[in-house]
Amino acid sequence: MKQVQVKTLFLKITVIIIGILVLALCIFLVPHIANFTAKLYPHIAPIKYLVFIVMYGAAVPFYFALYQAFNLLRYIDENTAFSELSVKALKNIKYCAITISGLYVLGLPLFHFIARKVDPPVGFLGLIIIFASLVIGVFAAILQRLLQEAIKIKSENDLTV
Repeated sequence: MKQVQVKTLFLKITVIIIGILVLALCIFLVPHIANFTAKLYPHIAPIKYLVFIVMYGAAVPFYFALYQAFNLLRYIDENTAFSELSVKALKNIKYCAITISGLYVLGLPLFHFIARKVDPPVGFLGLIIIFASLVIGVFAAILQRLLQEAIKIKSENDLTV
């Protein structure tokens, strides 16, 4: 049991570090990208705010998903990993990943505008984020389904014993 808590502690620290890194990106990089985009297209006034909406809008479900992952690790520590709370956490992570993907799909024209004036690989950044969040969403959906089946089997076994 102690070995599991060490591994979950490592994962909790990793989740916190990821959260801090994304916060630093949101504080320092996003305003720079928005200002850069505004300089590229000075005749399109709201383009700066569109960058803020897409990137900060995606940060909200990202942090909620990190919180749910942290809760999931806490459930593992408390030996309640096979519970409806874990299923709910995985479902929330799945919805957050889909939301992030959706926001970046809506922001693809924005990335296209930036890529037209800058180096084209910038346009692939949005596609990478969309693909990564979709993979996470599908993975969370599969884990959610497996966990629901495991809980169902566990409850059936508890009734027979």
